[in-house]
Amino acid sequence: MATILHFTDDTKANELLGSDPLALLIGMLLDQQIPMEKAFMGPLLLAERLGSDLDASAIATMDEEAIVEMFREKPALHRYPANMAKRTQALCAYLVERYDGEAAAVWTGAADSADLYKRIMDLPGFGEMKSRTLVAILGKRLGVAPAGWEEKAPKHMCLADVESFEDIARYREFKKAQKKK
Repeated sequence: MATILHFTDDTKANELLGSDPLALLIGMLLDQQIPMEKAFMGPLLLAERLGSDLDASAIATMDEEAIVEMFREKPALHRYPANMAKRTQALCAYLVERYDGEAAAVWTGAADSADLYKRIMDLPGFGEMKSRTLVAILGKRLGVAPAGWEEKAPKHMCLADVESFEDIARYREFKKAQKKK
């Protein structure tokens, strides 16, 4: 049975995030300056607008204006649709160049936890916090747990600790309390 990541209130979107590595990477990329539920709905909406499964090669080679229009279509996939469309296309181009378009190869080919973290950090649009969070999601939710992965994951509550849609409220409260410190 496939893993379901409960990052939205939509079952189909959650199933896609747990079963399609490219959907997870795109959702992670979009998770900035908008509510996380909207960010993680983005991969499903993009797939629907493409009329096919998410494919890094197809997205990487799309006409730039066409993908921007897909991101702008109502409901827009992001608060900054043109910018995030271009970032998504850059991420997909990187995956094609480095991993033959296979998003899962970012982690399945990692030699160890340090290599895993470096591979994620090298992804366009992924900084330290996003990379550490993805390491935690991979280790806690998807069974990608090379020795020492916990050292690369956040020591505090993060998105990887969301086990149900109801946990999102608890996660938000934690983040809100951290910002007050």
